Amino acid sequence: MIPLSLAQIAALTGGRQHDITDQDAWITGPVVIDSRQVGPGALFAAFAGERADGHDFAAAAVEAGARAVLATRPVGVPAIVVDDVTRALGALARHTVQTLGTEVVALTGSSGKTSTKDLIAQLLSRLGPTVWPEGSQNNEIGLPLTALRADEGTRHLVLEMGARGIGHIRYLTELTPPRFGVVLNVGTAHIGEFGGREAIAQAKGELVETLPAAGDGGVAVLNADDPYVRAMAARTQARVLFFGEDREADVRAENVRLSERGTPAFTLHTPTGCGDVTLRLYGEHHVSNALAAAAVAHQLGMPAGDIADALSAAGTLSRWRMEVTERADGVTVVNDAYNANPDSMRAALRALTAMGQAAKARGGRTWAVLGEMAELGDDSLAEHDAIGRLAVRLNVSKLVAVGGREAAWLDMGAKNEGSWGEESVHVSGTEAAVDLLREQLRAGDVVLVKASRSVGLEKVAAALLEGTAGSAHEAGGAAR
Repeated sequence: MIPLSLAQIAALTGGRQHDITDQDAWITGPVVIDSRQVGPGALFAAFAGERADGHDFAAAAVEAGARAVLATRPVGVPAIVVDDVTRALGALARHTVQTLGTEVVALTGSSGKTSTKDLIAQLLSRLGPTVWPEGSQNNEIGLPLTALRADEGTRHLVLEMGARGIGHIRYLTELTPPRFGVVLNVGTAHIGEFGGREAIAQAKGELVETLPAAGDGGVAVLNADDPYVRAMAARTQARVLFFGEDREADVRAENVRLSERGTPAFTLHTPTGCGDVTLRLYGEHHVSNALAAAAVAHQLGMPAGDIADALSAAGTLSRWRMEVTERADGVTVVNDAYNANPDSMRAALRALTAMGQAAKARGGRTWAVLGEMAELGDDSLAEHDAIGRLAVRLNVSKLVAVGGREAAWLDMGAKNEGSWGEESVHVSGTEAAVDLLREQLRAGDVVLVKASRSVGLEKVAAALLEGTAGSAHEAGGAAR
């Protein structure tokens, strides 16, 4: 964060100073919302959540080194009291970005945002100091917190933008106006909240609508392979740069192939040259993510050969996204439990199939341990049924559906698709899933664990790895 006095913060946020005796005090440390992360000179933003109220930890935060608290009421320690802490964080983020003049790259999409953000960050870090979100901080709280980590030395600020409705992305762009806007895809994530893909496309397209005009340096980086995204070219005055496998894409992949471990390789084509890429990430769906990152890097002047080398060296920086760990006993655990929607679930199952080809040749089996995909509305049961059927079509060896009604439909879809009997099983919760897997897994098996975050299936992956000797696969996504 750029240093700010408490008086400046009060002015920027429309707040009132309370219990501040040192009028010369400055915030020189980070802005945090967890009192356990407070360091010297920090600003602690107090939020009232479902389980805890940050205001109750204000004194502890100041004792740990925070100069002041951003709060909605007096807390007995130095504080800037505001009407809305979320809006106040946004105001501070806007001031930071405007003051620094940092190159802002924003991306959105129904799936793949976090993986692509990690790839863009790793490429741009080779061009200069880069700040990006830790994990998936893509809402009206997480995005300002990321922007506030930028300082005078920051050259690039990479931001992930999510939406739960129309107008959300537009609001985020007002806080941190981007010059680059990347749209990955329009899928079915949160379709229950939006009501249809057309509404999702409308929301995602707000990003390119707010970009500067081409003459002012605005660049819209759009997926040529997704018709909803391709159509967004008509909604922006920015320069349009297409990526994809489409032959007319400006940045494209040719000769896409998968290794026996399920890691993709391809030839990268850019307007200025070509290069061979061998990703360390699992699943063919990462080709599109890599092309989006390549398009941004190309536009910022990175040569094609350097882009290819950087992509080939990149790993994942965020937890529980296709994290691949091979146990000492030969069982491979793929932890993709951070979130799930129909598009990402299909991609993960196809990645499991690719990874399992070599395993099956050695007598191993593929296991899909799946749970609910949330926020699908009226389409929920049909989508779960379809995923169960897809597991059969992809010849997954075993399906373990974990949870309640939606999991039952996963199991039912599998059994209705073919002659599956014991190949699919429905269990009520994570403990039952762990018990079953511990009993039946054998050397050479590959286990995919995936569901929406609310299901907590990362507990299954953790239990399978607990007390076992193992390491992240050399090509895998456990790089930090």
